[in-house]
Amino acid sequence: MTSIKSVNPTNGKIIKEYPEMDSAQVNMIIERADLAFKTWKNTPMAKRTELLRNVGAILRDRKDELAKICALEMGKLYNEGILEIEICASIFDFYADNAEELLKDKAIDAKSGEAFIQYDPIGVILSVQPWNFPFYQLTRSAAPNIVCGNTIVVKHASNVPLAAETMEKIFIEAGAPVGVYNNIFVPGSKVSEYVNNTAIKGATLTGSEAAGISFATSAGKNIIKSTLELGGSDPFIVMPDADVDKAVETAGFGRLWNAGQVCVSPKRIFVTKDMAEEFIMKAKKLYESVIVGDPLDPNTQLAPLSSESALLKVISQIDTAIEEGAKLIIGGKRIGDKGAFMQPTILTDITKNMEAYSDEIFGPVLMIYVVNDVDEAIFIANDTEFGLGGSVFGKDIKNAVEVARKLETGMIYINHVTGIGAELPFGGTKRSGYGREQAEDGIYEFVNKKLIRITTPDAIY
Repeated sequence: MTSIKSVNPTNGKIIKEYPEMDSAQVNMIIERADLAFKTWKNTPMAKRTELLRNVGAILRDRKDELAKICALEMGKLYNEGILEIEICASIFDFYADNAEELLKDKAIDAKSGEAFIQYDPIGVILSVQPWNFPFYQLTRSAAPNIVCGNTIVVKHASNVPLAAETMEKIFIEAGAPVGVYNNIFVPGSKVSEYVNNTAIKGATLTGSEAAGISFATSAGKNIIKSTLELGGSDPFIVMPDADVDKAVETAGFGRLWNAGQVCVSPKRIFVTKDMAEEFIMKAKKLYESVIVGDPLDPNTQLAPLSSESALLKVISQIDTAIEEGAKLIIGGKRIGDKGAFMQPTILTDITKNMEAYSDEIFGPVLMIYVVNDVDEAIFIANDTEFGLGGSVFGKDIKNAVEVARKLETGMIYINHVTGIGAELPFGGTKRSGYGREQAEDGIYEFVNKKLIRITTPDAIY
């Protein structure tokens, strides 16, 4: 029997193995979720919000343990893991605090009679999530769907099964009825087939473009709604009036966040010619000083990548870029022969004929584009199939906002890398996907917005 393995990327050692579930097991879990939905959808809102509050409280109480799971299972810095758990708790709190108001009937100003929208849960949601934020990804999918009355079946990434198992146990500890939150252990290559189960009424995936295409195709064939959050190649435009030191620090460390394994990481930095030499020099100096090491060591600034295969892919992408004419300023190599460690890397002189121009590099690789002016930066920033997040960095906020308005992405942050907030909608456009998670938008993705119209029998329609 094949298994799902939890492997420590710091040393390559197996932490725990989980037997892969077969189709019969998975379909039984989906049926259990469907049965639970018939009761959960009628459960009073107070009980649903209580569950979310309980989950948030457990996350806060156990954040040290959970941050260590992130570090051991996918290499996340301990302090980043602590922050991730705190964000998760805030998301559960947000929906616990706001769900009743967000889901109450909304009156419509009808020309005659009365009308309103009722928000109804739709059923079992199949949620496929990636490894780079082991608890946050689960949270932003589960919290809004469960509080609105849906039940959820989660297929987490195969390299973070311990996090998947732990989250399910937390929901049970928090008082979730059987079948409300369900974890399945299957490889990503098989998950799309479960969209065909007639009990599945919604499907959401965060992952690669290829996975998204397969998943959305299955959802479309079954006429169920889907949402996708796929890759990103976020631009970071440094305005001419920017403080170069602050811009270097923000973009440089922003790119090292989670070892560069963030869909909304600032992957493409745009600087004008007059500041390019200074920016590149200071970015190089910053990366020369970065401490690479054990994610549990508080002094570490850059932890290993999530796996050996992830490391080799990033190095291969860097090598290809150099072969095609890109200039390597610093880094580009793995560190040592144990663990998925690599040097922080800077590439420049990237042109449209190179793979690096259009491909997402999921690692600590800062790509700096030198442009003539901001208009050229905007053009190149938009010259991609991705459209997830982005940043504009400058002192004149009005000008920065005007640039932000011209960027073709789902999110733009001024003077900050694309971030996360419970009250802020998260999602992209173009081939970065569709739909939104978090905030008010997240709770409405998988509900039936039912119109109820009231008139008298003799009314003129």
